[in-house]
Amino acid sequence: MSVRIVLADGGIEFDGATMERRPLGGVETAVVCLTRELARRGHQVMVRNNCAAPMVHDGVDWAPLSDGLPDTADIYIANRGDKLLGLMPRARRTVFWIHNPARYLLKWRFLGKLWRLRPPIVFIGDYHATTYPRWAPDGGRIVIPYGIDETFSTAEPAGDPPGPRAVFTSNPLRSLDWLLELWTGRILPRVAGAELHLICGPATYGAYGAAKAGAMEAVLDRARALADHGVVVSPPVPKAQLSRELRASRVMLYRGDVNETFCLAVGEAQAMGVPAVVGKLGSVVERVIDGETGFVAGDEEAFADAAVRLLTDDDLWRRQQQCALAHRRRWGWPEAAAEFERLIP
Repeated sequence: MSVRIVLADGGIEFDGATMERRPLGGVETAVVCLTRELARRGHQVMVRNNCAAPMVHDGVDWAPLSDGLPDTADIYIANRGDKLLGLMPRARRTVFWIHNPARYLLKWRFLGKLWRLRPPIVFIGDYHATTYPRWAPDGGRIVIPYGIDETFSTAEPAGDPPGPRAVFTSNPLRSLDWLLELWTGRILPRVAGAELHLICGPATYGAYGAAKAGAMEAVLDRARALADHGVVVSPPVPKAQLSRELRASRVMLYRGDVNETFCLAVGEAQAMGVPAVVGKLGSVVERVIDGETGFVAGDEEAFADAAVRLLTDDDLWRRQQQCALAHRRRWGWPEAAAEFERLIP
């Protein structure tokens, strides 16, 4: 059954084709991928956000939010912002899709609307759902994890173990300082010729990245000063190029962060068959099967030991690569879209 689905977003400027042209953050990637998949499933899908101009891309109708919303929809997805919640009173159902830790909802401007409208709230993982207190208002709490873009989930993985090249593709402000200390002190001295490739920077995050550019560049400047320690700094790249960078990498190293509610960076690497070493912070433990597709390390020593093993043990790498690849198609955007369809009244 085809229905009309409208998604509104008040964040940075992007549209359905942005992901093909330049790097794009996790929330924006999720909007593009979900709406594209819903359109593929035969629905009339409209996105109203801060895009520069109207367009139709991959079957999705994009137009500026400032041009207004349709009168009604079968399901209206208000994406993260409180100002969007009441904009389609004639929609058959309003759903609130959030992506960051839910503590930001505990402000009156959110709570008042959530008490009054009681929309179902869609969280993107089990850890994410725990960040919203039980007493807080909702019209139901649903967990629908992100899928992984087909650029990664269908790409050809590495055929042989790559050289000792580790990669980090997350936000530089999320424990990259910590990783650089561990790399120079406990990992590189045990792996001759190892390299740590950092593919990250403010360009991924649009206006938010511009606001944090100074802090991000301070961390990246420190990384650039470690070139003689095998650290290679590159700017963020579009998804197609990122998949090639991941194919050339042997292990993803990322400690995690308490504000990490899904971590597409690790998810994309795992979909390419790249084992990951993560810490016990935030949602990254949901992206890695400990001992099978990587390691969840409880402390710095365990993290460094796991990184060294994956950088040097070809048999271990092959086992973990195959396990990661075996899991990469079990949950994708088709499955996530099917769960959103269950919310249609």
